[in-house]
Amino acid sequence: MPAQPKVTLEKLLELLGFPATVEEHTLEDGLLLDVKTEDSGRLIGRQGQTLSDLQYITNRLLFQQDQSSPKVMVDVAGYRAQAREALVKKAKEGAEKVRRWGDTVELEPMSAFDRRIVHHALRDDPDIFNVNLRRRRLDLVQTGPVRPVTPVTATLQQGDIERIGTIVNVCRQRGTFSLSCRMP
Repeated sequence: MPAQPKVTLEKLLELLGFPATVEEHTLEDGLLLDVKTEDSGRLIGRQGQTLSDLQYITNRLLFQQDQSSPKVMVDVAGYRAQAREALVKKAKEGAEKVRRWGDTVELEPMSAFDRRIVHHALRDDPDIFNVNLRRRRLDLVQTGPVRPVTPVTATLQQGDIERIGTIVNVCRQRGTFSLSCRMP
């Protein structure tokens, strides 16, 4: 039986005690379930955490019903749309700083969902490369002609070697990267 995202979310909200209506919209990468309710603040939660949890639970329920069901994005009172616009604006401002000064710009810690939004916002920018070497952090790096870089000493942890290898390969393909390593 195919999953019914709208019906599933409506039933979940009813069981949680939230009288709400749900509108379903098709997006290029899935579905958007837009929740309309009087008590939107409680459903959004602090910094959208409750909303993220609601989205996670909804997707898990849908996956249990039908493993081929597309991922859904849950929004309440346009919160995700506003947060997305603010995040894209911040990413573009960071990219402009990278272009202007040639330095790496480190963005604040963010969820995987938010990092994906930043990647998509800057993916067509030929001057900017998104680097994610640390958990939950995203660095914006210039890929064009760069100024000389000061050598950096770093301690690598498990998994860093693979990520660095991927970054080096992408940069080599673009012809914008040189690396020298010295093992102690």
